[in-house]
Amino acid sequence: MTSKIDSGNLPQHIAIIMDGNRRWAAARGLTAGDGHKAGAKNLEVIMNHCLDLGVKHLTVYALSTENWQKRSPEEVKGIFDLLVWLVKNNFQKYAHADIRLNILGNFTVFPDYVTQAINQAVSVKVKNPKLIMNIALNYGGRDELITAVKKIIKAKTPSDQINEDLISQYLYTAGQPEPELIIRPGGEVRLSNFLLWQSSYSELYFSDILWPDFGPEQLDQAIIWYQQRQRRLGK
Repeated sequence: MTSKIDSGNLPQHIAIIMDGNRRWAAARGLTAGDGHKAGAKNLEVIMNHCLDLGVKHLTVYALSTENWQKRSPEEVKGIFDLLVWLVKNNFQKYAHADIRLNILGNFTVFPDYVTQAINQAVSVKVKNPKLIMNIALNYGGRDELITAVKKIIKAKTPSDQINEDLISQYLYTAGQPEPELIIRPGGEVRLSNFLLWQSSYSELYFSDILWPDFGPEQLDQAIIWYQQRQRRLGK
C-alpha cells in the first residue's frame, strides 16, 4: 500500500483522534486499561510509520479535558500510569530517532509524578527533528482559543494588530503548519473539540476501524484518499 503513496504530495502534518480503545477491549472481554495499552502500542507503530514516510508533524488526541474529568478514578490513574511509563521508557529513544515531543494542553493540573515525567521528556532538545510529535493532553479546542485570547489581552495587543497570524502564534501549535489531514478511527464522525482553529481547511477522514487496529495499512489508505482530494483551501 505504501508504494501507491505519492511522496511528492505527502501531508506534512497529520492529526489523529485516537478513538475506540475501550470498545476494542470490551469486544475482547478485556479491561479499559488493556484497551489503552493496545492503543499506546499502536501509536508507537503509527509514529514510526510516519517517520519512515517522511511526515514532519503528527498530532494525536490522547486525553481530552472531558475524558479525564469524567471517567472513573481507576481508569484515569491507569491512563496516567501508562503515560508515565511510556514517557520514561521512550523519550530518550525518541530523541535518538530525531523525534521532538510536544504537549498540547495544560498538563500541569495532572498529579505531580505525571507532570514531572512529561516535563523531563519535553525538555530534551532535538535540534533538527525529523518528526514533531504533538500529544494533546487535557486538551480542548475551545479552551485553547480562550487561553490564546487571554494571552493576547495580557500582552495588551492593540485591536488593529489582532489577525489570524497573531492568534496562531498564541496557540499550542505555534510555529507548526496546520494539519492537512485529520483522521478519526472508531466510527464517530465529528471533531470532538479537536484543533478547532487549525482544522479550518483540513481534509477529514473517518474510519469504522477502532484505533488499536488502525495500523500502517489503514494510515496509507487515508493518505492515498487525501492525495485524491482536490484541495481548494477556500478558493
